[in-house]
Amino acid sequence: MSIGNSPEDERPFEDDREEARLSIGRVLQQARIAAGLTVDDVSSATRVRLPIVHAIEADDFGPCGGDVYARGHIRTLAKAVQLDPGPLLAQFDADHGGRPAPTPAAPLFEAERIRPERRGPNWTAAMVAAIVVVVAFVGFTAVKGGGDDDGANTQVAEGVKPSASKKSSPTPKSDKHEGAKPESSDSAIAAAPQDKVTVQVSASDGKSWISAKDHNGRLLFDGLLKQGESKTFQDSDKVNLVLGDAGAIQLYVNGKKIENDFQPGAVERLTYTKGDPQVG
Repeated sequence: MSIGNSPEDERPFEDDREEARLSIGRVLQQARIAAGLTVDDVSSATRVRLPIVHAIEADDFGPCGGDVYARGHIRTLAKAVQLDPGPLLAQFDADHGGRPAPTPAAPLFEAERIRPERRGPNWTAAMVAAIVVVVAFVGFTAVKGGGDDDGANTQVAEGVKPSASKKSSPTPKSDKHEGAKPESSDSAIAAAPQDKVTVQVSASDGKSWISAKDHNGRLLFDGLLKQGESKTFQDSDKVNLVLGDAGAIQLYVNGKKIENDFQPGAVERLTYTKGDPQVG
């Protein structure tokens, strides 16, 4: 008879520890739910196809097309749900044999070998082209000279003073059309038609992905708005917004600045109409 725990008695404790560690897909799924986002919201914000998002949350990385693409999708999804992608990538590398090695660059001699062979100049073709140019120039000069003489003689015969050089100063071009189109200002929003709803979204305190749809559900914009950038949307009835980081956004609705207390990282779903600004 032996005293102490056998290896069989220790296995359940190790299995419990293993189960306590959440998988990559489970971590991403819980963070998405905590952020109040659906799978469609994350797919639209990150441009990662819907089936791939579902597969990753189920810890199936096969549809990604390889470890390199899987790591890129994990990094993108983690940022969309406000997670640090570093620990998830380290966990993925540990589960899949380490970080993939970079593809080596092609040797220099390979690039040199595929260069096309240089050929010498075609002197015959160059000579023929030069002769054609000379003949054309002589003919053009003769015709132009004859025309100028006739015009000069006509002016002298009729007693008209020959005009001076026809050179005229070029008309200065207005820079109004060449400059960059300015961003929509508050006055421009205030002058918007009263029969429409006008919403300006400005990333004043940081970057945020936003989604905007009209009253028919048609997508007006879906993407990342960098700090300092702004977008203006109009519709005849209402504008629906989803803000990925509402704390970084400043809104102007129908010419009025919206005072809000959105927190950094908060996801907000808003609806504005032609009436006074109000959150839907």
